[in-house]
Amino acid sequence: MGGMRRRLGVMIGLAALVAVGCGGAGELGTAGWPNRPITMLVAFGAGGGTDANARIVSGLLERELGQPVNVVNRTGGGGVVGHTAIANAEPDGYTLGYVVAEVAMMHWAGLTDLTFEAFTPLAMLTGTPGAVFVRSDAPWESIDDVLDEIDRGAEILQASGSGQGGIWHVTLAGVLRSLARDPGAVTWVPHQGAAPALADLAAGGVDLVVSAPAEARGLVDAGRIRPLVVIDTERHRLWPDVPTLAEATGSDWNALAWGGVAGPAGLPADVVATLQATLGGIARSEEFIELIERRGTGAIYRDAGGFREYMAASDASFGQAMAAVGLVP
Repeated sequence: MGGMRRRLGVMIGLAALVAVGCGGAGELGTAGWPNRPITMLVAFGAGGGTDANARIVSGLLERELGQPVNVVNRTGGGGVVGHTAIANAEPDGYTLGYVVAEVAMMHWAGLTDLTFEAFTPLAMLTGTPGAVFVRSDAPWESIDDVLDEIDRGAEILQASGSGQGGIWHVTLAGVLRSLARDPGAVTWVPHQGAAPALADLAAGGVDLVVSAPAEARGLVDAGRIRPLVVIDTERHRLWPDVPTLAEATGSDWNALAWGGVAGPAGLPADVVATLQATLGGIARSEEFIELIERRGTGAIYRDAGGFREYMAASDASFGQAMAAVGLVP
């Protein structure tokens, strides 16, 4: 009887150890991850470009992982609310986020202390360059003509494409700064997005607009506006005859409205490894590339290390451009 009690005690003890071990791993989110639904936080509203990209990624990620990936929009503060929610989430792999270029801008503007260092980068997946547009009847045939107009100073040009301090405002400031021109020599007219800014350009309300090519495509096709230069390292597929900024001016400055998947800092190594491999496979798939590029967004893949490096470089570049137009307190 005593031997039976001892054996029973050992069995109960082992069962307890297994239960504790499984419970601990479950709390950390690494045992059999993922074994429940995942939340994908998006810092901007449903129906917008960031939301659409995140939903494409989430749908493919759900299929690959075998668990629901639910998109939740956390809007407010120009991206501050949503990105803060991603950074503050439990680092267990069950809350991820679609992190975008505003992370490299918000803290410079004094809106938050949050920087790219608050995240575990997993994969950069999308990137959209800006392009400079003028009306079809504008007297400037090239970006050099616009620069000459700025140098003459006879008239202060007006430009738009986003709100004050938005990504296309900062992009134009970076372009002018890289070409040794005062970014303040062009007056920025804020609009709530590229669509109203482009409509204002076509109507003669502003002289220049910086915008994503896809957003301007309709007005270009209609012959109402035309692109002068693409702010990227290579020509855009929509207009292969339009030069890049480097080709037109020699400046190698460029910026993307980039996006990718990240989690809060401190994600478990096994979760990171699984997500890196899965997202890398998605990023290289013809299905993903077709879905993303059909929207006019560029499918651009960088792995976790490359994404972190890009985020750091973007942070420094945007900070310098924002300081040049007085957007850094």
